Amino acid sequence: MIRRSVLILLLVLVPVALHAAGAEHETSSSGLLKFINMVLFLGALFWVLRKPIGNALRARTEALRQAAEEARERRLKADQMAKDIQTRLAQIELDVRSIRDRAEAEGERQKRELIAAGQAEAAKILQAARSEVDNRLKLAKNELTEYAGELAAERAEAILREKITDEDRHKLFQESLREVSESQ
Repeated sequence: MIRRSVLILLLVLVPVALHAAGAEHETSSSGLLKFINMVLFLGALFWVLRKPIGNALRARTEALRQAAEEARERRLKADQMAKDIQTRLAQIELDVRSIRDRAEAEGERQKRELIAAGQAEAAKILQAARSEVDNRLKLAKNELTEYAGELAAERAEAILREKITDEDRHKLFQESLREVSESQ
């Protein structure tokens, strides 16, 4: 900071000194006095302004240092927040993947259960249909057997009517009476 001040003073003093030395119309002693007067004035000015300028420069340097420190702290906080967000996002992705996997597994389980229930229901329906067919088949067989029996009886009766005589009927009647009396 002090080096800057000295550099500024030199930049101001050198042109002034050159101007003072280059003035031809003035005498050398008067020019020398003016030069000394100017140096003294600038020295006094420097001495008076040295402290406020130095304080201002120090304050500015301190403010810049504090701003840099605050910026560094904010940067660290921002980096930490970014890491936290990345961690949360990674966790959310894991959670989403886990939920999706569980949903798929649950869907597969429900699918298997529905298929099994459908197969069981189909087996029940098939068994009921088979039972119905068996029952109707038995009923049809019974009806057919009964009908065949009726036809056989009718045919036998017809044959007996054609072939049995009154005498055969009388014998049969007598035999039936004897069987009934014996059974009593």
